[in-house]
Amino acid sequence: MTGSTLKPAVELAKTNTTRFPNESAEYRRARQALLIEEIELRRHIERVAALRRALPPGGEVTKAYAFIGEAGRASLADLFGNKQTLIIYSYMFGPQRETLCPMCTSFMGTWEAKLPDVEQRVAFVFVARSPIARLIEAKAARGWTRHKIYSDTSGDYTRDYVSRDDADLPAYNVFTLRDGTIRHFWAGEMGRGTADPGQDPRGATDVDPLWTILDTTPEGRGTDWYPRLSY
Repeated sequence: MTGSTLKPAVELAKTNTTRFPNESAEYRRARQALLIEEIELRRHIERVAALRRALPPGGEVTKAYAFIGEAGRASLADLFGNKQTLIIYSYMFGPQRETLCPMCTSFMGTWEAKLPDVEQRVAFVFVARSPIARLIEAKAARGWTRHKIYSDTSGDYTRDYVSRDDADLPAYNVFTLRDGTIRHFWAGEMGRGTADPGQDPRGATDVDPLWTILDTTPEGRGTDWYPRLSY
């Protein structure tokens, strides 16, 4: 559906009959105005997703990347399994780190429960720079059972698709496998340089529902709170 065929958001908002006990007229006016913006936001999210899907073919992967998983060595093609699309989340747990990154852990802890749903359509694996034995130990300590974890022992993949300097950084990359050819499709490219003033660097849309949930509250995300490994 194209933008020209959609009803104006203000008209859709007028169909809303939701009311709550003891709300003031001031509240309802402000809430209706917010509803218009929420409708526009939903539409913008759809437009961005459509633009993403319409990207031209990305760069062909020509290097033979090798990973070590819980079952042994694996190539990039192996990580696809029987799917045509592969998501690789590179998490911050390099050899120099004593513990997992709390923010990466928050993401991965949330995704643990959703992996069976995600994997109906695409492959989703997790890569870090530490040796596989260390990754397995950390996975068990968190009680994760569904993550497919791999060690980028050589760092070749990390330097090409995460950090040229092999820094311990997170990354979200999507690859496709079509007609025997692997291509890079999309990656999160929003970071500190693209953040607005006073804003913690983040992508759009958020892949961790933690932040989306907090956005619905009067406290919001805050500016000085982050997830912890334990509470």
